[in-house]
Amino acid sequence: MINPIDTLLAEKGVLLADGATGTNLFAMGLEAGEAPELLNATAPDTILALHRNFIESGADIILTNSFGGTRHRLKLHHAQDRVHELNRSAAEIACQAAAEADRKIIVAGSVGPTGELLVPLGALTYEEAVEAFAEQIEGLKAGGAEVAWIETMSAPDEIRAAAEAAIRVGLPYVYTGSFDTAGRTMMGLLPKDIHGVTNGLEQAPIGVGANCGVGASDILASLLDMTQERPEATVIVKGNCGIPEFHGSEIRYSGTPELMADYVRLAVDSGAKIIGGCCGTSFAHLAAMRQALDSHIKADRPDLETIVERIGPLRNKPASANETGKDEARRERRRSRS
Repeated sequence: MINPIDTLLAEKGVLLADGATGTNLFAMGLEAGEAPELLNATAPDTILALHRNFIESGADIILTNSFGGTRHRLKLHHAQDRVHELNRSAAEIACQAAAEADRKIIVAGSVGPTGELLVPLGALTYEEAVEAFAEQIEGLKAGGAEVAWIETMSAPDEIRAAAEAAIRVGLPYVYTGSFDTAGRTMMGLLPKDIHGVTNGLEQAPIGVGANCGVGASDILASLLDMTQERPEATVIVKGNCGIPEFHGSEIRYSGTPELMADYVRLAVDSGAKIIGGCCGTSFAHLAAMRQALDSHIKADRPDLETIVERIGPLRNKPASANETGKDEARRERRRSRS
């Protein structure tokens, strides 16, 4: 398998991934309750504009409009028989935008969770999950996607099923978890344990990390744990643009371009190799992130106190390696005094 991420990392050092798909599509006319994936067929020019805007804002990696592209998600919109078509179209549109750029742009096929619980908590078997993900990834590969970008995952077995599907189809893959529950994923995975989820599979991931979750401070805390556990890994961080807040009937994210620029600096200092934005991250935010990335000289690794001081308070108490290390140090000091 060709690894386009390592090739571009060798040239640039750190890569900028794109921003929010859903948030920006809502601003471009997507209606509440509508499946974004259907726009690949009904409004391809809108999706093309989305990708072009991210590229113009400085993205090195763009994610296809296919997050909910498994048959389990598409059945909610009576489109479960259009998996290959919609995913292929998603990749083709992204590839068109990438081909127009004056620099290398990696097209990553977005693969989100099925929305189903796997056995024994739910009815979906592991083998059925692999089949569903393979069906989606086949479409993404047919459309030209270079990488399967498995994202916003909570369950280790679902990550593993998607990874196995990518290997079966013949695409390199990355995966990211959403650490939104007291510093863990909803299914209990710790950031430091993200690296080992696909151990034993025929092909290893070409990147792992975190996306979405709560806010920028929380995802940076997860990043510290992931890079502390395996400093040599290609670690991805794609955080939300601040915290969602209701303004009347609208949800807006609190992060300013200035905050997201500082998030990029802290992410670089914390060891991330791929940095992007998730929910709420607009084209203006991404442009500020690009400028910050290009101008930043890597500094000392921050601690949680520095992150909170610069980005804002943690929304979740982290169940993190950093906190565990501090607890061990405190216990050692107590022992040494006794």
